[in-house]
Amino acid sequence: MDSTEQYGKGEAPAQKVSVSMPADRIAAVKARVGSRGFSAYVSAAVERQIQRDLIEELLEANEAEAGPITQDMRDRAAQAIRAAKALAERDATSSEETDEEWHGRKAS
Repeated sequence: MDSTEQYGKGEAPAQKVSVSMPADRIAAVKARVGSRGFSAYVSAAVERQIQRDLIEELLEANEAEAGPITQDMRDRAAQAIRAAKALAERDATSSEETDEEWHGRKAS
């Protein structure tokens, strides 16, 4: 068994690695989290990239199996996202609503 297999996700002991990156990115990270938070910040960024890569692989596998997403479906998804954003913005600006009014709402 590989040593990483005995630990849960994100629980394996840390290992020191050497990574080269542009100086401006290093400065930007340090400005956000300081020198002591640098490793955690980079680790979280790597984790997000791994998640994105896995999602991309799943989408490619799905497209290979089911065919490409139609333009109609893309348009409907974009419309749903716009509607959700508008609803979130409306809710954020209507914070004057009391708790009693909120609990009295019915699902639509």
